[in-house]
Amino acid sequence: METTAIFAGGCFWCMVKPFDSLPGIKKVVSGYTGGTVANPTYEQVASHTTGHTEAVEITFDPEVISYAALVEIYWHQTDPTDAAGQFQDRGDSYRPVIFVKDAAQRKIATASKTRLAASEQFDAPIVTQIEDVQPFYPAEPEHQDFYRRNPFRYQIEEMGGREKFIKQHWTN
Repeated sequence: METTAIFAGGCFWCMVKPFDSLPGIKKVVSGYTGGTVANPTYEQVASHTTGHTEAVEITFDPEVISYAALVEIYWHQTDPTDAAGQFQDRGDSYRPVIFVKDAAQRKIATASKTRLAASEQFDAPIVTQIEDVQPFYPAEPEHQDFYRRNPFRYQIEEMGGREKFIKQHWTN
């Protein structure tokens, strides 16, 4: 039985790779969610006028990898103290959000966020939002599997600040 998880944590290009090759992951799709326009384009979302957030939709087998494990992986890809974007990606379309589809996902995500805040690992409050799932629209084909098709650009443009942050804050 497959199910899905939707996470937003800055540019969707950077959110694919950490999940993509894990056992139990069936697919990771870059896309847009949380806005007011049906089937938005990248240009519309980038204009910050649609309310959408760049996100990834992860289809997974919960018998192989749990939703709780995915949430933990998610935290390690983001700066959970930055509500205004992630790393060099600024604006509402890059805000960190865990989109939950039911009460079970909400309970897991909320408990995980509470544990992270209690850990005092960060000097600032944990501001990542937990919101109900909204329609998810896959991004255009050129935005899918970006890290595989454009490894140099992915490494240079998208991962510099993220990797530095992860090494500084997620050493365990």
